[in-house]
Amino acid sequence: MKYFKNILETIGNTPLVQLNKITKATPGLILAKVETTNPGNSVKDRMAVKMVEDAEKAGLIKPGGTVIEGTSGNTGMGLALACIAKGYKLVCVLSDKQSKEKMDILRAVGAEVVVCPTNVEPSDPRSYYSVSKRLAEETPNSWYVNQYDNLSNRLAHYEQTGPEIWEQTEGKITHFVVGVGTGGTISGVGKYLKEQNPNVKILGIDTYGSVFKKYHETGVFDENEIYPYITEGIGEDILPKNVDFDVIDHFEKVTDKDAAIYTRKLAREEGVFVGNSAGAAIKGVLQMKHMFKEDDVVVVLFHDHGSRYVGKMFNDDWMRDRGFLEEDIKTAEDIVQKFGKRNLVTIGTEELVSHAVRKMRENNISQIPVKKDGEFVGMVDERTLINKLLENPECRDTPVGSVMGDKLPIIEKSTPIREISKMISKDVPAVLVEVEANDFTIITRHDIIDSM
Repeated sequence: MKYFKNILETIGNTPLVQLNKITKATPGLILAKVETTNPGNSVKDRMAVKMVEDAEKAGLIKPGGTVIEGTSGNTGMGLALACIAKGYKLVCVLSDKQSKEKMDILRAVGAEVVVCPTNVEPSDPRSYYSVSKRLAEETPNSWYVNQYDNLSNRLAHYEQTGPEIWEQTEGKITHFVVGVGTGGTISGVGKYLKEQNPNVKILGIDTYGSVFKKYHETGVFDENEIYPYITEGIGEDILPKNVDFDVIDHFEKVTDKDAAIYTRKLAREEGVFVGNSAGAAIKGVLQMKHMFKEDDVVVVLFHDHGSRYVGKMFNDDWMRDRGFLEEDIKTAEDIVQKFGKRNLVTIGTEELVSHAVRKMRENNISQIPVKKDGEFVGMVDERTLINKLLENPECRDTPVGSVMGDKLPIIEKSTPIREISKMISKDVPAVLVEVEANDFTIITRHDIIDSM
């Protein structure tokens, strides 16, 4: 009979899969090392178990102890499997930018989850680095994993992932591409591959808001490079000890938008349902295609499973809210379809300014077309009303017709967005669109911005 004694023995031996559609214009054979077949659905299973086993050998964790770690979710899952198999408790500290799916999965396998704010300095007591350390100090019989500086992390990939890739490619690999977070994967795999063939190029994928690329190229840790970003699992605002910059030949930065878009492309065009860092990695490959030749063998590692991003990159509303959804917006009709036809709020010339203010407040709008005898004759906007009220508070009780400005332009629904943008200015905050005969809706300055 062929069976494994526990779930930990199923880690590793993940497949290499050729990519075809997305990379068809890229020279060389592009192979994905798909780590989702690990039991925790990510590459982090490898190093999580290695770190726990090395801690046991060093006497850092005792039976019945508590394992504590700050994680973006995947290392936490690998640690959860190890803790279940070995009888330890687990506390995972996550930043609030991580997907809800990751948090729910960790709770499902018995981990206690502590959530910390993302946009704070690493040294801030609220950061997930600081909270992890504090919990380890306060919890009896506990061990703080510290995947960033725990060198068992990169050793796992030197001993396992690197040899697997070398064997699977029969030593023909010419480039290894992977997103860099803790640095364990790129440094461990890179060290092994370069020992076999010093000509193998090791290429790291970084994100905007991270310090890796500039530090690698200049030796300068530039705090101005650090700002919040959306891409999960890669990039850092610190320099982990696991990152061996001497092994890495080049860093390529990929935007949040491109990472999200290409995460979806991998699922829809290659049938590879993987996570956010994989989208960044494959977009990085495309950006670096000038570095590859036809006979090259390029291996790009995909860290984790797409199920952890269903509420984010694979959710149209989430993508649309961030301007990441590729939509073909060309005309007024496209904008109306995107945002939905709004019930047009209007006001009569004889209604009072106070009525206009109330309508703006109740409907959360900034401008109102003015009508008389069923025809549009003018417009009032919040800027005009504020100025009028500051000059003379008693004008609240004057008719709107006495303070209104010129009427808004009326356009057909086939009007190109470029023409609409020319009409909208400081004094013209919106246009009216005739959707059907005598049936109007409004397109505002903000709608134009949001559609771009």
